[in-house]
Amino acid sequence: MSKTKTERHSIPVAQEVDSEVLAFRQQFEERSPLDELVREGARRMLQEAINAEVETFIDSHRHRVDVQGRRLVVKNGSLPAREIMTGAGQVEVSQGRVRDNSADPSDRVQFSPKVLPAYLRRTDAIEELIPWLYLKGISTSDFGEALQALVGEGAKGLSANVIVRLKEQWCDEYQQWSQRDLSDKHYVYVWADGIYAKVRLEDDANQKQCMLVLMGALPDGKKELIAVLDGYRESKQSWQELLLDLKQRSLQLAPKIAIGDGALGFWAALRETFPDTMEQRCWVHKTANVLNKMPRSVQPKAKSDLHEIWQAETKENAITAFNHFLEKYEAKYPAACQCLAKDREVLLAFYDFPAEHWGHLRTTNPIESTFATIRLRHRKTKGNGTRRASLAMMFKLAQSAAKKWKRLRGKEKLPFLLQGIQFKDGIMQENAA
Repeated sequence: MSKTKTERHSIPVAQEVDSEVLAFRQQFEERSPLDELVREGARRMLQEAINAEVETFIDSHRHRVDVQGRRLVVKNGSLPAREIMTGAGQVEVSQGRVRDNSADPSDRVQFSPKVLPAYLRRTDAIEELIPWLYLKGISTSDFGEALQALVGEGAKGLSANVIVRLKEQWCDEYQQWSQRDLSDKHYVYVWADGIYAKVRLEDDANQKQCMLVLMGALPDGKKELIAVLDGYRESKQSWQELLLDLKQRSLQLAPKIAIGDGALGFWAALRETFPDTMEQRCWVHKTANVLNKMPRSVQPKAKSDLHEIWQAETKENAITAFNHFLEKYEAKYPAACQCLAKDREVLLAFYDFPAEHWGHLRTTNPIESTFATIRLRHRKTKGNGTRRASLAMMFKLAQSAAKKWKRLRGKEKLPFLLQGIQFKDGIMQENAA
């Protein structure tokens, strides 16, 4: 064991290495023949896609010929080979040139490659790693070594200066995004959560800072990030500043329902800013809070009884299961039952919405899954992060994750909600308006 520890180069994180970072790094620590095979396969596939794009473009202009019948749009060699940093490591590819020999320069067509844009040096996979490492607490000067351990020797080219420039670019992007106009937006549902990242913000005085995250679902079922802002322990004032800022940017229509955990700050701010919005507490958070107030030996059965509540087909059946839970456990575990009972109405609000949406409305999972890798579970790292850069990194993580977000199941029911049609036990009430 000691020999292994001596030979292994750890990612420098100010004396302590986060176990999650180590686990992630170990997947890439030694390049086997299989790794090289995967990298070569990735290189060939990318090169074939680049070549096919050139050939397709030239073929689409085969009708352009001169007086002698010769094609005007032709391939003209290749640009110098360049190396691209990908999730499979560094690969070398070359981009074919295209020339239009038309006599009139204004009539010439221009080839703009999409597979390999002119200035691409890093794929999205690498740009997702950089915010992740930053929010883990790794300092700018250590990024090169950390990325080298993760994706190979080619990452040496990502110097501290490159990382600093990327951070500045992303900070500017975040600033523009956080000031965008929202007048054309209507979020039917919103999810709210506070994320305590592992990186400290600025100094010890900001240890109670967290990132306030708001996500929404549009009338077409598409999910999108609405806001990321830092706040003080999810306080009412912090959430109110965020919600009022949305209104100042012309978000006028209130969401139909908001989903979040039991943090009092958000709900107090929501009631004042969007008083018509219904409230739904996250069942995952509530289940964990209730079980934490019960002995470990009782938790499996209690968890099953809690599932009987939110998995009931109708609100009436859910209320019956709710009452059964209280009757069963109240005598021995009053604190657990009080924790559950105080949120009875807001735990069952989802029954007044389309059944296809219940899975989306019962939890804050859309936010949880996006930021799970950087959420603070144990202790903060010793590496400091600036407020501006940390917000930008959270924004970039969410922006990358958004590419994989799926639309709401049963999105065709959303227009009916917006028309004021009511739902009971997940079923649309035809005669209600």
